Amino acid sequence: MTPDYSSPVLIAAVALIVLKWAAELWLDRLNERHVQRHAEKIPDALRDTMDDATYKKSVQYTLAKSQHGRFDNLFGAVLLIAVLLTGALPRLFEWVSRNFGQSAWAMSGFLIGVMLLFMLACLPLDWRAQFRLEERFGFNTTTQGTWWADRAKAVLLMIVIVLPLFALLLKLVDWTGSAWWLWGWACLTGFQFLMMILAPVLILPLFNKFSPLEDGPLKERLLALAKGADFSAQKIQIMDGSRRSKHSNAFFTGFGRARRIVLFDTLIEQLNEAELEAVLAHEIGHYKKRHIPKMLLLSAASSLLGFYVLYLLAGFEGFYDAFGFSAGHLAPAFLLFGLLSGAIEFWFSPLLNRLSRKHEYEADAYAKERVGAAQPLISALRKLNEKNLGNLTPHPAYSGFHYSHPALLEREAALNRD
Repeated sequence: MTPDYSSPVLIAAVALIVLKWAAELWLDRLNERHVQRHAEKIPDALRDTMDDATYKKSVQYTLAKSQHGRFDNLFGAVLLIAVLLTGALPRLFEWVSRNFGQSAWAMSGFLIGVMLLFMLACLPLDWRAQFRLEERFGFNTTTQGTWWADRAKAVLLMIVIVLPLFALLLKLVDWTGSAWWLWGWACLTGFQFLMMILAPVLILPLFNKFSPLEDGPLKERLLALAKGADFSAQKIQIMDGSRRSKHSNAFFTGFGRARRIVLFDTLIEQLNEAELEAVLAHEIGHYKKRHIPKMLLLSAASSLLGFYVLYLLAGFEGFYDAFGFSAGHLAPAFLLFGLLSGAIEFWFSPLLNRLSRKHEYEADAYAKERVGAAQPLISALRKLNEKNLGNLTPHPAYSGFHYSHPALLEREAALNRD
């Protein structure tokens, strides 16, 4: 139950965590300096649509988020290294095994328990972000009761949904032998597709209220857009996003005839009809360009690779020994893989973000073609960046690692160029 501090596996794991933290710190510092160099002057393209006070507030918000994020990253890295080096995880595993056995359900409970402990440790950081940072800049609209109720609901969902899923994945070892990783990948992929269908109906309503868009010119205009784009949607719904935040968004959920268009109530308040039409055209553009199936296939391929790596690690006794576990059960391998995968996935984020930004440009171009002009979407993007205090001048390296969407000025340039 004591980690092997001389193990190259443990040393490499700690090094990866530290390296990721150091890279995030460097990127944060780089972005802060870049933003500060542009803090005194509004970008020329936005001089007619944003005043000095709002621009300075957006700079302050960007810097404040960076400072909060820096502390969160340091806390997360220190917590993870401490947990790995102290042997707390194998001791907890031994306690669970001794008191509850090593059945699939018991080991699933062990995994959920560790997840809950990490969630509990991060609660003060999440609370601070909501009731200090977001409150400071006027975005927070949630109450303490709602915030804590959301966390309680999340825990219940983990127990009701994730616990049986983990038990199934662990039980596959008994049912399928050495092919468990293929079956595990198939089950997880099927589960993800199922949740895409069920989540809008069963899970999202637990957190937000959805109501139909009232009859009127806006509804007729949006439905006409969807019909003209051959985008079938069962209904247009308004989500009470303002119950928790003044940030705004739009998305669609479901498949086929059950597809729904969802607009935040804050979005309705911030944009006019032409701008809302352009935003919806952008979302439809993702559908028409088949971005969602492409990303789902990429996710499935990544998941398959992950399960194969997990299969290799589960068969490597030195992997267990390095962290103080005894080989023989899959649960510790699942746990360690989940805890360490983020330190590796971080380095691939620029590739995924580059693909995501490519999709955003394509959806923007589609929206421009669909509504017949670039200006409605440009106007909507400007308002959304203004209302959300978006970072207008991110450093390219920082945005490469952290931004799945192009910065506002980059999107405007592309829309005006096409």
